[in-house]
Amino acid sequence: MKVMLRKNDAGDLVVYVAKKDLEEIVVKETDGAEGKILTLANGWELEFRDMPDENSLPLTVEARRLA
Repeated sequence: MKVMLRKNDAGDLVVYVAKKDLEEIVVKETDGAEGKILTLANGWELEFRDMPDENSLPLTVEARRLA
């Protein structure tokens, strides 16, 4: 699924999923077998194969939902 990554005013990483009209703060970052796994405040886990540099945000990237 396509998601947008950005930083909010407080400096937190935020994920926006347009198809679900969902915007959540990232509460945990871990390394997975195939890339970076971000855990959102609502409990979703999204896997990113190519995690962009935080200096290039906001950016739309491809993610896979794990949970």
